[in-house]
Amino acid sequence: MIENSALILIDWQIGFDQHAYWGGNRNNPDAEDNALSLLRHWREHKRPIFHCIHHSQDPNSLLRREKPSGKLKPGFEPQANEPLIVKHVNSCFIGTDLHDQLQANHIEKLVICGLTTNHCVSTTVRMAGNLGYDVYLTGDACATFDRSDIDGNIIPADLIHQISLANIHGEFCKVVSTAKIITS
Repeated sequence: MIENSALILIDWQIGFDQHAYWGGNRNNPDAEDNALSLLRHWREHKRPIFHCIHHSQDPNSLLRREKPSGKLKPGFEPQANEPLIVKHVNSCFIGTDLHDQLQANHIEKLVICGLTTNHCVSTTVRMAGNLGYDVYLTGDACATFDRSDIDGNIIPADLIHQISLANIHGEFCKVVSTAKIITS
């Protein structure tokens, strides 16, 4: 585990299990298992954990907190000492007190995982890097869905995932595996 780091878990919500709603063909079926391994590891070592959840302003969204689909997936529920950060946009830093909480706890290093790689994960990682945090993104504990380009052509989820990781690695973060984090 990276010393003096906090774990940031992004949008592990039940609504993301409805793959067709998000574009279908989600990649990385092991993402949840890898994220839960990180969570267990952080808890065992009594390190800071922050859970971020999306609360959409769209009343029809699956990611409304009052809907069953807006709840966290089983196993991802925060424990008493683990803050739940509620966000309304793609970044866990915008409109929340996440940065203030991290600063108050003198946290300079972040390990991040979540859904979806090309949206909330990428946006949060970019902002964390710009705020000066030393960021480690566990790419195998993230996932995304197929998307249509502007001409209606389908772009496969795994390609989007890989390009998203390549775009931020080395500039905003270091992309690493779950195993590397747990064994370091």
